[in-house]
Amino acid sequence: MDGLCINTIRTLSMDAVQQAESGHPGTPMALAPVIYTLWQRFLRFDPEDPIWPNRDRFVLSNGHASMLLYAVLHLTGVKAVDAEYRPLGEPAVTLDDIKRFREIDSKCPGHPEYHVTTGIETTTGPLGQGCATSVGMAIGERWLAKHFNRSDFPVFDYAIYAMCGDGDMMEGVTSEAASLAGHLMLGNLCWIYDSNRITIEGHTVLAFSDDVAARFLAYGWNVEHVGDANDTERIAQAVEIFRRTTDVPTLIIVESHIGYGAPHKHDTNSAHGEPLGVEEIRLAKRSYGWPEDAKFLVPDGVREHFSAGIGQRGNDLRADWLMLIEAYRAKYPDLAEQLEQIQRRELPNGWDADLPSFAADSKGLASRESSAKVLNAIAPHYPWLIGGAADLSPSTKTNLTFETAGNFEADSYGGRNLHFGIREHAMGAIVNGLALSKVRAYGSTFLIFSDYMKPAIRLSALMRLPVVTIFTHDSIGLGQDGPTHQPVEQLIALRAIPGLITLRPADANEVAEAWRVIIGLKHQPACLILSRQPLQTFDRKRYASAAGVARGAYVMADAEGGKPAVILIGTGSEIALCVEVYERLKQEGIAVRVVSMPSWELFEQQDQAYRDSVLPPGITARVSVEAGSVIGWDRYVGMSGAKIGMHTFGASAPIKDLLKKFGFTPEKVLAAAKKQIAKSEEQIA
Repeated sequence: MDGLCINTIRTLSMDAVQQAESGHPGTPMALAPVIYTLWQRFLRFDPEDPIWPNRDRFVLSNGHASMLLYAVLHLTGVKAVDAEYRPLGEPAVTLDDIKRFREIDSKCPGHPEYHVTTGIETTTGPLGQGCATSVGMAIGERWLAKHFNRSDFPVFDYAIYAMCGDGDMMEGVTSEAASLAGHLMLGNLCWIYDSNRITIEGHTVLAFSDDVAARFLAYGWNVEHVGDANDTERIAQAVEIFRRTTDVPTLIIVESHIGYGAPHKHDTNSAHGEPLGVEEIRLAKRSYGWPEDAKFLVPDGVREHFSAGIGQRGNDLRADWLMLIEAYRAKYPDLAEQLEQIQRRELPNGWDADLPSFAADSKGLASRESSAKVLNAIAPHYPWLIGGAADLSPSTKTNLTFETAGNFEADSYGGRNLHFGIREHAMGAIVNGLALSKVRAYGSTFLIFSDYMKPAIRLSALMRLPVVTIFTHDSIGLGQDGPTHQPVEQLIALRAIPGLITLRPADANEVAEAWRVIIGLKHQPACLILSRQPLQTFDRKRYASAAGVARGAYVMADAEGGKPAVILIGTGSEIALCVEVYERLKQEGIAVRVVSMPSWELFEQQDQAYRDSVLPPGITARVSVEAGSVIGWDRYVGMSGAKIGMHTFGASAPIKDLLKKFGFTPEKVLAAAKKQIAKSEEQIA
């Protein structure tokens, strides 16, 4: 029966890839014994309730082998849930879904996608992301266990398994994450490495000769070897060793032949990168003793065997856990309420009780400083808000400084300050893993290093995870570090990511309102863009309330009667320039409006009437001011509007010299505004 189940996984994978005429059958064929052994004999997972909080997590980092996972989700009878975590009473993956592998709107897309298919714990595709995300999941479990577990109440004690391949091992993000996992001694984490020595271009000898075992031993991992992927007993033995190893993560290296069972291609690249072909599938099925012409065959007894294994075990474990939770709720009602809020991504009552407001101040605060004050006002009332920086917390000001915050370390898993080291890419993926564990998490670094985080930020948007990334040193205003550290194109790159909310507040009160927006997001990631240099705190009795941040853009200062001759639009530090020019023009009797636009995305979510009230279509004289690339600003100032921004890289110099050199001066904005007015008057005439 074991062999029959393994070959069912193989043949479903072959048939799906062949029917789609797209995909990778080789790895699913080779790893079928591995995934079968793990799921059937060990995985703490109930197919009837695939979002049970104390389930083991399984991540397929080598996501091109997605059919391996779809086959198992189908054969184990995993039930679907909707976006509100309600069971739908139907299979997550039907046989018809598998027949539609890689087709439009299929539940079996080319790479596993979170939200699309129940039972997928994270979206994987770019190699290394699944591995790094699993480290975040492992940190999440350790933190949850420390926060919620009590004597005789092991509320959280699940494990995280990630399957990966040679491509994952080559990607730098995997090394970053593995290094941190070893340092943190995450004994709940197990990676299963399929060492098949084949990549798209051919044998790994072309570009990869690492001693992977030695690397991971150096990282502080336990390393186990399985010499043959078909040796299910040795696989089981290695997993048992992982389960007994509680103080360090484990890497299980499995030697496999890609496309095992396809006699003519099992050691070639073609089985990795394309369908086998009808004749090759017939030969493979013959070698399994399988009906050669049968397609998508699930023999009698296979589903029942899985049901009696993982199904019964998972059901019993979940039932025991639910009984434990009932007793826990009676003894620790406050903690039980927190647990329920976490699982539903709800906010604790009173999270904003101490949210500060800031008095007018011409000297002001750097927005990284005001953000630190806001963050430390929120966090004591939001117990599962945790995060840190890529070795830059003294600069990003993201440390939680209240007495009980603590540091998350190998001997102190309850701390709320995370230290990612200089590992920006891994930080992004780890924060995703924390969010997938339902912990509210943030990471921080300089805006320029968003380039190192982009793949993980993109996946957070794709998965609709409410992660927070805090970027400081947001412009040429950081000064003498020079163009290597001065972000120019990074803002527009972030704004280009669908579903990501980017906020660049103009003063301390806009920072507070930006945090209010961010904390309220349940299914969207956000980037908070902050300054190094001081920003004046505007007098909100003189200018409009910063509450307008929630709508993305708002009229901060207006002409009498609301009929401006020109509109000045800015974000962040450049709003001060707009306001200064507003006051000068006002003195000259010129009607002008200042629009603060901290978030393009939030503004685009507003109805047309509101957007037109902020930027009336009839007023074409417009100037945008932002210390970044001008690309995209024509959507708000029009093709004939003026765009004051960066057209080159920055330079190394004191901030005042930089602002003058690149045109961020009142004189430049004033001249642009007057030119726009003149142009508009000419058009009317």
